[in-house]
Amino acid sequence: MYEENNNIGENMEPASDRTASDIIETNRVEPHSQPTQRSARKPSVAGKIAGITAAAVLFGTVAGGTMFGVNTAAEYLTGKNHKTAAETESSFPIGTVETQPDAAVNAGGSPVVRVVQNDVSAIVEQAMPSVVAINNTMLYQQQTWFGQSQTYEVPSSGSGIIVGQNDEEMLIVTNNHVVKDSKQLSVTFIDNSQVNAAIKGTDSESDLAVIAVQIKDIPAEAMGQIKVAAMGDSEALKVGQGVIAIGNALGYGQSVTVGYISALDREIKAENATIRNLLQTDAAINPGNSGGALLNMKGEVIGINAAKYSSTEVEGMGYAIPISKVQEIIGSLMNMKTRVTVAEKSQGYLGIQGQNIDESASAMYDMPRGVYVFKIVEGGAAADSDLREKDIITKFDGQTIRSMSELKDMLTYYQGGSTIALTVQSLENGEYVERTVEVTLGYRPTSETN
Repeated sequence: MYEENNNIGENMEPASDRTASDIIETNRVEPHSQPTQRSARKPSVAGKIAGITAAAVLFGTVAGGTMFGVNTAAEYLTGKNHKTAAETESSFPIGTVETQPDAAVNAGGSPVVRVVQNDVSAIVEQAMPSVVAINNTMLYQQQTWFGQSQTYEVPSSGSGIIVGQNDEEMLIVTNNHVVKDSKQLSVTFIDNSQVNAAIKGTDSESDLAVIAVQIKDIPAEAMGQIKVAAMGDSEALKVGQGVIAIGNALGYGQSVTVGYISALDREIKAENATIRNLLQTDAAINPGNSGGALLNMKGEVIGINAAKYSSTEVEGMGYAIPISKVQEIIGSLMNMKTRVTVAEKSQGYLGIQGQNIDESASAMYDMPRGVYVFKIVEGGAAADSDLREKDIITKFDGQTIRSMSELKDMLTYYQGGSTIALTVQSLENGEYVERTVEVTLGYRPTSETN
């Protein structure tokens, strides 16, 4: 906010030795203490009124002229140019600020900056075709009172950002938690056309995923409107800079919120106890915004909306994954094989029994996070490989694995007989050493549930 200099009148030399108050006093009609001649008749009431009115008009004219002179002189001294009404309209581009000339400084000696009111509609119009809504049917497991597990199909929604395409697919980045445990995925583009999608790659550690849509399935009208998002530099951000969030809030369709960068590199502990360094913003991030775009005032993606702090005591604390820190991960996920669910009888089988090493177990026993192999099933695929009992599986075919459920889910996309690479941590001489183990998957036994 531009701050006027309250002392400007004290530093200005008056046009004459007579101040405004002097002028006011001299224009006030005062009676003589010793009249030299008595008037023949008393002035009429109308005459008195006319005199008072004339004095008031004269006072207003002189006072107004005096203040105009004061303001004009102040503008001259501060370097401000007097403008016409047409010239005072803002001509600054979207997302900029106006810095006053060097003569206008605040108490600290730095130039006074006046923020220009922004209309972000041009930025939104440019960026909206790069953001999609994601609808997902998730498989949700819940324990009953009797200890049994029941699986439900639950609809959910999220958002995504178009980050590239190849000869056959349009590639979209989103959050891993948006597509996790999905049974069916669909994407809605800017023209409201809806197309089925498939998972290409996921990384639970960074909470990122890339999904793919077949270009042949996208209507021609949608292809004419959608485009790959422009990427910005999150490392160049400063606290206080304006940002725009676009996403499928509450599953109602794309919506826009505006705010500022509240903090950089904020350490946030996720539900799976993973600590992430995120951007904090006061732009509203609501359920369904996850995976959507956080833009700078150039319309560039500088973050992927990920979470919000939900509490009755807190307001305006949303978080986004800084784009510059995860571009390498996104590139890796984009190059993975698109997952297409294989018929159950043809799905691959590893042949192990494992146990999850979560964050607390990892900290307690100083072990890497992943799936601990406590038994290799005799005659299974793993038995014919270099995988060992007590190994900890951390990646399956290049994708991070943190639990047995994630491992089982990955196997549903691989056919028996295919060869995959496992990244494992093996205990050697009291230390864990990373190894790569190739395994040719078997076929799932009909009686096998693990």
